[in-house]
Amino acid sequence: MKILAVDSSGLVASAALLEDDTLIAEYTVNYKKTHSQTLLPMVDEIVKMTETDLNTIDAIAVAKGPGSFTGLRIGAATVKGLALALDKPVVGVPTVEGLAMNLFGTEKLICPIMDARRNQVYTGIYRFSGEQLEVVKEQAALGIEELIDALNLIGKEVIFLGDGVPVYQKVIEEKMSVPFHFAPAHLNKQRAAAVGVRGMEYFRSGVFESGDDFEPEYLRLSQAERERLAKEKEEGHA
Repeated sequence: MKILAVDSSGLVASAALLEDDTLIAEYTVNYKKTHSQTLLPMVDEIVKMTETDLNTIDAIAVAKGPGSFTGLRIGAATVKGLALALDKPVVGVPTVEGLAMNLFGTEKLICPIMDARRNQVYTGIYRFSGEQLEVVKEQAALGIEELIDALNLIGKEVIFLGDGVPVYQKVIEEKMSVPFHFAPAHLNKQRAAAVGVRGMEYFRSGVFESGDDFEPEYLRLSQAERERLAKEKEEGHA
């Protein structure tokens, strides 16, 4: 099975090509450029470097959210366009599950955290049972202290990763009562290869859809939508 995978859900832009248990190529950039500038050129570079005919892939895997609203939209538009052009299915992988796949094989709890602003994180709690990633707590938008309380209640050693770590590291260090660790640099951000591996699992299970049907999973309203609803509410009371 050959999968093209992309992740533009956070600060990192990443694209990868996988065939069965082999990572053929991965291109990951964590820099100031916008994903609209980087994602398609990264895919194009991978295709050129590996002399790949994209018609030979079986599916396109994408981090479907949560995450940056702009990043998710760019990822969705990119994948929809490729899926339509190539007539290939799309496998939407929950962003936080993709992050958790970075820590394959650990016996500790895995807690990815993405900064969602307003003292909230996009997060979930995971663990591995043998080779299978198990969901302890489904991905959600939570207050950081609410998440810490949940982890303390479970009472097991935890590894944190994601772009929320530097934002909330101090409160984690102050409030956690169980042993915890922060993943190192090569494992602590989104990687398209991890999305691709998880995407293969979903694809083999029959979980995929057409490019037309694929939509990102935002988990909460964008700031613009919240402001519009607040304005409508105020006008309704006026």
